[in-house]
Amino acid sequence: MKGCMSIYIAAVLIANYTATWFIPLPLFGLVSVGTLVFGVTFTQRDRVHRHGRKAVYTMILAAAAGMVLESLFLGVPWRIISASFIAIVLSESADTEVYQKLLARPWLQRVTGSNLVSIPLDSLLFNLIAFAGVFAPGMLTAIIFGEIVAKFATGALVALYKVPAAGQLQPVAAPLAE
Repeated sequence: MKGCMSIYIAAVLIANYTATWFIPLPLFGLVSVGTLVFGVTFTQRDRVHRHGRKAVYTMILAAAAGMVLESLFLGVPWRIISASFIAIVLSESADTEVYQKLLARPWLQRVTGSNLVSIPLDSLLFNLIAFAGVFAPGMLTAIIFGEIVAKFATGALVALYKVPAAGQLQPVAAPLAE
């Protein structure tokens, strides 16, 4: 569990640090370097679910605390930190609740079902808060679309990389001990 939490928190912080570095993509707009890293967080968070909601929300809170330190010590703009914080709290909470309702389903159904809610919500909230007024509406639309596609692709690759064996990550009555 600690490994998944560490990867999640590191990915959030790296994504914030690189949120303003954009790469043009040929078919669907722009994507920030941070998005390519952030896509990992959706599946890492889903892996922590087997330890219960408390573990997931603790991990999200730790990432939020890290974001404040990141802004203070690395100069990440507050508009990025604020956008990230709001988007993470709302989209990750929605994802957590959807995922918990899908616990009886197979791994890939749980991941896909929760990501269908959280990825578009996260992309809309983050980009509208961080970049409204910074980019023209057409550019902002291209960024949001590109980020949704990139997050789904990255999340899917991470989910498929290690598809849990049958019986793994199944619902539990109480959080597992370390």
